[in-house]
Amino acid sequence: MSHYLLAQIEIVDRDEYSIYEAGFMDIFSKFRGKILSVDEQPRLLEGGWPYTRTVLIEFPTSEDAMDWYQSEEYQTLARHRFNSSNGNAIIIQGIPED
Repeated sequence: MSHYLLAQIEIVDRDEYSIYEAGFMDIFSKFRGKILSVDEQPRLLEGGWPYTRTVLIEFPTSEDAMDWYQSEEYQTLARHRFNSSNGNAIIIQGIPED
C-alpha cells in the first residue's frame, strides 16, 4: 500500500536552502519514491497556510519512506534544510487497493 510524505516548509534562508535543493535528487533517486508535487503557490481553500513550499512524495511502503528519510546521506543533506527552514513533515497511509 502506498504511503505519502507531506511536508510544509517555511524557507527563511534561500541561499542555504539552495544547497539542500542541489543535492536532493542525487540522494532521492536511489530510493523508491516519486515526487508528486512541489508547490510554492498552493490554492488555499480553508484556514491559513503560512508555508513557503509544500511537498508531496509517494513511496510504495512506509518502510521505503523511512529508509530514505533515515538514510545517512539524506540526514547529512537535510542539515541544510534544518538550518534554512522551519516546517512539518508527516507520513500518511494511502487507501488500500481493491
